[in-house]
Amino acid sequence: MKFSEKIGIMQGRLSPQYLNLIQSFPEKHWRKEFRLAKKLKLKLIEWTLDYKNLLKNPIFVPKYINEINYLKKKYKIKILSLTADCLMQKPFWKLKNKRYLEMFFMIVNACSNLGIKYIVVPLVDNGSLTKKKYEEKLIKILKQKNNFFSKKKVQILFESDFGPQKLKNFINKLPKKNFGINYDVGNSASLGYDIEKEFKTYGNNIKNVHIKDRIYCGKTVRLGLGNANFKKLREVLIKNKYKNSIILQTARGKKNKDIEEIKINLNFLTKNKII
Repeated sequence: MKFSEKIGIMQGRLSPQYLNLIQSFPEKHWRKEFRLAKKLKLKLIEWTLDYKNLLKNPIFVPKYINEINYLKKKYKIKILSLTADCLMQKPFWKLKNKRYLEMFFMIVNACSNLGIKYIVVPLVDNGSLTKKKYEEKLIKILKQKNNFFSKKKVQILFESDFGPQKLKNFINKLPKKNFGINYDVGNSASLGYDIEKEFKTYGNNIKNVHIKDRIYCGKTVRLGLGNANFKKLREVLIKNKYKNSIILQTARGKKNKDIEEIKINLNFLTKNKII
């Protein structure tokens, strides 16, 4: 089974690295990424949002929205998902200021207008649900706004550092129609989780997959050099009849050789029959 029609890349990976950040919105290069993605035979770009200069992001600026739609059509690139790193940087479930919650609803509106179906909410690093009260607050807000998500035709996907059963318990508290899981194979490998157990526990909730490789308890590395089990990944994707997006969120290239790095990683995925 191949997933070539659903393969995409995280926005920013096709642009020069900014301030040594592994991931950030490419303010000066976002237009160029459509052409580069097309050249690499990718089908999707997953949009990214940072809290810095958030309102200047093209998805919130009317004149740029038309340009995004034009580029999507010209290069036949779809934007089905968005990773809201800004919510990890300023998690409304931890902060009292209501403007951070309003920021979340603003993102939902913008995604709805652009036809972006999935919003990935990172419950990792600064966004991690380290206290029960954070989880309870998040669940309460989301359940109250369930009809809003239905109306906007947007689904909220959580990327979490929870173990399999804990993550299953969490997602079961929310309506399945509007909420799901973003599975990151590299992050799970870094945390020492068993991929078969994860998919057996909550595989039917997975709506988006991030591809990276990480060393156990360590950093992101080139595909095949870490502890992620890509053979097992292919097996569980097929077993679960997964048909949604697969997004490359791989390690950055050295000395800004990111295009070359992406090519190496795509060859790895082809060799392992992921694409």
